[in-house]
Amino acid sequence: MPVTPIALFTYNRPEHTARVLSSLARCKRLDECLLHVYCDGPKTQAQAPLIEASRQVVRKEAEKLGAVVIERDENLGLARSVVEGVTDLCERFGRVIVVEDDLVLNPSFLAYMLQALDRYAADENVYQVSGYMFPVAQPAKPDAFFLPLITTWGWATWKRAWRIFDWNAAGALERLRDPAVRKQFDLNNSYPYAVLLEKQLNGLTSSWGILFWWHVFKAHGLALHPRRSLVWNGGFDGSGTHCGDQAWSNEPGARVIDDWSMTGSFEFPANVSTHREAFENICRFLKKEQYPASLSGRIWRKLQLVLGA
Repeated sequence: MPVTPIALFTYNRPEHTARVLSSLARCKRLDECLLHVYCDGPKTQAQAPLIEASRQVVRKEAEKLGAVVIERDENLGLARSVVEGVTDLCERFGRVIVVEDDLVLNPSFLAYMLQALDRYAADENVYQVSGYMFPVAQPAKPDAFFLPLITTWGWATWKRAWRIFDWNAAGALERLRDPAVRKQFDLNNSYPYAVLLEKQLNGLTSSWGILFWWHVFKAHGLALHPRRSLVWNGGFDGSGTHCGDQAWSNEPGARVIDDWSMTGSFEFPANVSTHREAFENICRFLKKEQYPASLSGRIWRKLQLVLGA
């Protein structure tokens, strides 16, 4: 049976790295995967001690997990590190499961990913399998939904889907001048993805995720999302480089991430189409919960009200 690669990206957080590796070791069907751990190099010498401490954690666990360890001498940054790692593994294995060092995984995470990767391998309109779900109540069945939205927190893709990725996103800024396109890209004005893409294309940020979302959006693509999250992001503790003002991301918390335990197969949707109720639940959550959590969010929401959104 062909193995499926897992790409784990680490940097300078040894405690987080130990935690994600521990949760990975508890995952069902890990024996069907080959773990690759990418350890990025330091930006400055001041970061070297923590980076070395993180690498020591990786080295200690690598042999137990049969992992391939890639230690970078230079600092690629998260975006470039992810893109190069995912591209390489997709070319060699045809698909990949992607995890970062600030996540904690449900024991059924890999079983879900592998089942979905097999199920939708030939569905050209499915570009990603997401392991994350926002902390909102979703319909009890099926166990996952198709949504016009990708994630960066525990995901998987195929070589045929990842080919769509492009650093340049030619024509994106012009298309976003169309209010209808902008509204749709922003999930019916629920989240300022257009602003994030503009910042990326103007060289103000470095994000692979917003670029991938633009290309999937442009292709009218979909991603499969679980009805309950199979990952918890513990990076919103001030330790991460790319942590935003998203305190709700810590809910429900690592302590209950195991509550949804699957003993059999996941029930996936029969048709590849957007689940409207699940999508509207997320849009409503982002509008009511996400924006008031920060000053920038409150300003953004006021602008929406002024514009009649």
